[in-house]
Amino acid sequence: MDGQEPISGFSRLSREERIEMASKLSANPEAFARELACFWHKDPEVQRILEEFSENTVSNYFLPFGLAPNFLINGRIYILPMVIEESSVVAAASKSAKFWFTRGGFQTEVISTIKPGHVYFKWKVNQDLLMDHELELESYLIEHTSHLTENMRKRGGGIRSVSIHAMAPEMPGHFKLEASFETADSMGANFINTCLEAMAGLLPEFFRDKGILIDEYDLEIIMAILSNYTPDCMVSCMVQCPEEDFAGMGAGLSSLEFVGKFKEAVAIATHDPARAVTHNKGIFNGVDALVLATGNDYRAVEAAGHAFAAANGKYDSLTGIEFSGGNLSYELRMPMAIGTVGGLTGAHPLARLSMDLLGFPDARELMQIAAAAGLANNFAAVWSLITSGIQKGHMQMHLSNIVNTLRATAQEKEAIIRYFQDKQVSYRGVEDYLIQLRRSL
Repeated sequence: MDGQEPISGFSRLSREERIEMASKLSANPEAFARELACFWHKDPEVQRILEEFSENTVSNYFLPFGLAPNFLINGRIYILPMVIEESSVVAAASKSAKFWFTRGGFQTEVISTIKPGHVYFKWKVNQDLLMDHELELESYLIEHTSHLTENMRKRGGGIRSVSIHAMAPEMPGHFKLEASFETADSMGANFINTCLEAMAGLLPEFFRDKGILIDEYDLEIIMAILSNYTPDCMVSCMVQCPEEDFAGMGAGLSSLEFVGKFKEAVAIATHDPARAVTHNKGIFNGVDALVLATGNDYRAVEAAGHAFAAANGKYDSLTGIEFSGGNLSYELRMPMAIGTVGGLTGAHPLARLSMDLLGFPDARELMQIAAAAGLANNFAAVWSLITSGIQKGHMQMHLSNIVNTLRATAQEKEAIIRYFQDKQVSYRGVEDYLIQLRRSL
């Protein structure tokens, strides 16, 4: 590394120049460049749009765009778009949706849609002077940011409240101004951050006008940023049916045995964080796939969900279960800050198609659809775990990925799929069989 200089001006290079520079790090520069070019969109205008989503783009990274039918959500039938690379997720969602279709479907509800943001600052004057002006400051900030919130207020959104919180004892002298926002059909990140940065500038002005701040160092703004922890932007999704509907679910279990084992599996996820993480990951298999398909920020949704799962000081399941009067109720409750306007939902061609497929839902409806996708996948995963095991279905679905990785021909692929139709699938097993197959030809 001695004597090497960092690359300057990389973002100003053309796509071809960036590829040429990166290709020098490849074992086969020509093949590297050729492979990247294979994934450019054939329509130059679409490719231009895709490239402008991010920086230093050299190609497009394709993921499967699948469809999960038979989702009955609040009495309405949907076919869900799902973008995900993991084998069996779309199949699991479809299997679960079909099961619940004839049992009332998914009952969903938006509990709240408020999103928070914060201005963090140091305060070196008497704390009582700060807190005594909290209500007056709230009115001042809402009024003086009204030009920024005007359009959002027309859509039913805006700033809902402003409050001040001390960060002692962990960080004495540090405070946060918390503002809560309603962002209507947009996810609202840019709107919230714009308002918060304006508040950060207004904060010292307010206290200077009150004669409280004498020295410029009495109040020091550290940062202004939205929070992806959104426990007041919440959705729930529930399925329920009589115990006898679980007859014939597998592994020779009676309906009552199935319910008992299902409850135990959920209880384990409730009490053991090691299981809860994977239990919740199964939820996000469905949620992320739907959120990504509609051009929303799945990282923000995941971060909020995992933080919410740990809100009581121990990482917990996002689902709850109840068996009473012969009926099983299974519910998912989680934060879900997503939108239907702005961002990629209207800019990405496939995100637009996803929204079209779903009937152009508003943000509240999309929250509920995503929650149903999550609960469907989780239900299917637990169903498999307590009956056939997760690997049987998963590895059968994963078989084509193994075959493609091993560069099998079409004829070899057909033979492999036929051979493993009733056998346990593993990478080593497929590899060994392919070697035998090639020796026999």
